[in-house]
Amino acid sequence: MKMILKKVHVYLYMASVAVGYFVMWPFLYYFSRKPERYPRLNSVRRLLGRVSSGLVGIFYRFEYEQAIDWSRPYIICPNHTSNLDISGMSIMVKNNCCFMGKQELEDGLVTGLFFRTVDIPVNRESKMSSFRAFKKAGERLQGGMSLIIFPEGKIADDYPPQLSEFKNGPFRLAIELKIPIIPVSSANTWQILWDTGIRYGSKPGICKFKVHKPIDTSALSVDDADSLRDEVYQIINADLKTGNTVSAYA
Repeated sequence: MKMILKKVHVYLYMASVAVGYFVMWPFLYYFSRKPERYPRLNSVRRLLGRVSSGLVGIFYRFEYEQAIDWSRPYIICPNHTSNLDISGMSIMVKNNCCFMGKQELEDGLVTGLFFRTVDIPVNRESKMSSFRAFKKAGERLQGGMSLIIFPEGKIADDYPPQLSEFKNGPFRLAIELKIPIIPVSSANTWQILWDTGIRYGSKPGICKFKVHKPIDTSALSVDDADSLRDEVYQIINADLKTGNTVSAYA
């Protein structure tokens, strides 16, 4: 009976996302037509994330190790266990931003509009596609946009999820452009909705994210990319092992 209710809930969540998307579509379409409108597009995306989740009892809370100066760009590196991570990061990042994600997202009902405009699709099996994607990401960062990228590259098949090894790309890019990295950890989004939710359903709850202090890369060289990657991995992994207990929200 419990699993049936969770399956019903995940379809209600999907319906909420779809209805919210179509209601907001005129605004999303208009703001997606020109790059100078992308900040407004991201504002509507944040609203869509809050409303579509909130209607089915899913909410987001963030604990900050220190205040973030959103007047400058960052590379945001969260762990990834749930589609809810995308809404969570959309809500968390307060400046103009873009995601980098798998190329298949261009064909998604909701994600397609974003990955054909503001976001950056990448085929990680193709070195040329990866090169072009990171080149475009570099241009966006230099233009003042923050980049959200899940360094695991995918949601792992493990259940309960384990933190997978990180790809090098975002860390090398951060060093080359001297962009700070913000690690973000969430231990419980998978408990509310794992992956797409199709297999185990979903339930109402509070997705808790811990936003770690930015890591300065200005004094690093490309030879430090591996150590930077490992540092971010250890920060997130250590927090996941403690259960990401959130005591103060912003």
